Amino acid sequence: MLKINNGQTILFIGDSITDCGRRGNNRPLGDGYVKFFSDFLIIREPQKQIKIINKGISGNRITDLRDRWTDDALRHEPDWLSIKIGINDVHSFLRQAPPIVDLELFEKTYDDILSQTKKALPKCQILLIEPFYISIEKNSVLRTLPKYINIVRTMSEKYKTELVRTHEIFVNLLKFHQADVFCPEPVHPNFTGHLVIAEAVYNILSE
Repeated sequence: MLKINNGQTILFIGDSITDCGRRGNNRPLGDGYVKFFSDFLIIREPQKQIKIINKGISGNRITDLRDRWTDDALRHEPDWLSIKIGINDVHSFLRQAPPIVDLELFEKTYDDILSQTKKALPKCQILLIEPFYISIEKNSVLRTLPKYINIVRTMSEKYKTELVRTHEIFVNLLKFHQADVFCPEPVHPNFTGHLVIAEAVYNILSE
């Protein structure tokens, strides 16, 4: 059973993996893990009425979240807040594509928005979803990504949040299945990949 109580609100925020068309034909939840999470809730706990808000925006980095944090997160006063961010930050660093979010900026900005959240919404429960890359190639992304993941884990420990170890989950699945079972390319999951994330989120938020 979900730890989210009847009548509460959970807000999901992040990049394209959270967005998934939630501002277009698939509004308001998109057609990714946020929608699947909602479907799990309907099927497993039909008696609960929980408000689900999706504020993902494709291409976002942690600095983009910072710049829209009051409007898109705090003003909704969610009881639960889920943050999924990081892969665009990794790519900005590797490609030196401005605005470049290196490790120092990623950590500082993540820390800033979590600190701001705890001050503004002290009762809000937080879930951090680690960035991931669905591949077993020996490339620069997979050499760099763990450093960003470690920052997310540090933030989770510091602010005592729930944590989904997404990359670790996909690494284990790739021992048994090809990457294209879960994604057309390593960054963006297909429906199966999104189902993996949704189930992980649901399980972490369950008692």
